Amino acid sequence: MASRCKKSILNARINFIFYIITLFLSFFSRKIFLEYLGADFIGLTGTLQNILSLLNIAELGIGGAIGFNLYKPIQEENKEKINELISLFGWFYRYVGGSILLVAVIVSIFFPLIFANASFNLSIIYLAFYSFLISSLIGYFVNYRSILLTADQKNYIVSSYLQSANVIKTIVQIGLCYYYQNYYLWILIELTFGIIGSFILNYKINKEYPWLNANIKNGKRYFKRYPQIIKSTRQVFVHKIKDFLLMQSDQILIFAFVSLKMVAYYGNYTLLTSKIILLFDSVLNSVSAGIGNLVAEGNNKKILNVFWELMCIRYFIAGFVVAMVYLFIEPFITLWLGKEYILSHSILILLMVNTYIILSRGVVDNFNYAYGHFADTWSAWAEGGLNLGITFLLAPRFGVSGILLGKITSLILIVIWWKPYYLFKSGFKKEIQEYWKQVWKFYFIFSTSFFSILIIRSFIPVDIINWISFIKYNLVLTTIYLIIYSVQFLLFAPGIELLKTRIYSLIKH
Repeated sequence: MASRCKKSILNARINFIFYIITLFLSFFSRKIFLEYLGADFIGLTGTLQNILSLLNIAELGIGGAIGFNLYKPIQEENKEKINELISLFGWFYRYVGGSILLVAVIVSIFFPLIFANASFNLSIIYLAFYSFLISSLIGYFVNYRSILLTADQKNYIVSSYLQSANVIKTIVQIGLCYYYQNYYLWILIELTFGIIGSFILNYKINKEYPWLNANIKNGKRYFKRYPQIIKSTRQVFVHKIKDFLLMQSDQILIFAFVSLKMVAYYGNYTLLTSKIILLFDSVLNSVSAGIGNLVAEGNNKKILNVFWELMCIRYFIAGFVVAMVYLFIEPFITLWLGKEYILSHSILILLMVNTYIILSRGVVDNFNYAYGHFADTWSAWAEGGLNLGITFLLAPRFGVSGILLGKITSLILIVIWWKPYYLFKSGFKKEIQEYWKQVWKFYFIFSTSFFSILIIRSFIPVDIINWISFIKYNLVLTTIYLIIYSVQFLLFAPGIELLKTRIYSLIKH
């Protein structure tokens, strides 16, 4: 258990350091890119990357299935089985990468029709798309062994090397963009650093696991030894499609129903929310491999205690983040980019509802993954179908708001209602009433704290004219909200006593 905690803390620490660095670079670079390359170009690159994300569904969930099956051999230090699984993974990925390449070429043939109204030469569109494609394919043909680092709770190594390359890449892009305002240079730097980061990462994998001798040619031979992986892969594939529709299709849908420029405008908002989600997901999901090992041990009482500890952390963070972003995102964007980039307030409200659900869902997802709960493929089809159905019904009239309503409706029905039921019934072997007896308290604590700060804010004069006044206003409201929210959490939150005991134990040792 101590080893799991130590690795989780190290993963969280590395992820947090790179988060701070990339957060600053993301906002600074986006302002430079918008100013010198234009909103249309940023919208174009976002749309192309989302098209590529759609193609990456061909990954079929193999990574999730292999990662799940690696937990036990890692715990048993069974190097022979690890080599077999990584070899099988590499063999799968070779064919997946080839399939993605083939489909990508076919899709790109239709770019003259898809981007008929875009104000760019097709040469720029094709160069950007194939640069993103090559960077993606490196993961299938070269980086596939990094799955062992993730399953072994050493994802900090992946973060250290790939994120370092990403930081240097962004700095170079900023400099070249500022001096040359050249689309081609920006794209070529994107490709070059993807290749460099990959080879450095694989060098480190060789140093970390000198005994790792994955042989892709033998992967086909191991195929029949692990039939459960094929079964899990088929199940995870459906969930992958659903995840794309919910998490990564926004920009494609906005491009289709609104405009390329709105992709960039909406991206300014989601840059902030996605960075915050990334921070807490990277920190909190650093325990996901530890949860897998915990479930493998089979101590049900310990498993349930850890579940409520993590739920307490997740919901505290979700409520704090959503309240702060809601209060400060509009003045932040005004100071950062200008008033012309502010979207309607209804979009902000829906975006915050969506963000709260995504931030708070992670614990249930992690435990379902640890139990290998992929069989509910119907829920993925239902979630994706609801999302698209409502989106196509409402987006033509309500634009971005209609797209968000589609996501939120499907999340409420499947993520909030079904997923916990599945976990408690098939994993914990407990009645779902035990879950709802506790979870409603999180919603109560957040809603009372949030409406309290809205009332208090109405009595505080707002005069945000520069970053200094913004910071002062931010500090006042943040302090008040944090006091209200923390006191309620300490008094009423499920799992708070277990969490306090855990923190005391870590500090003591």
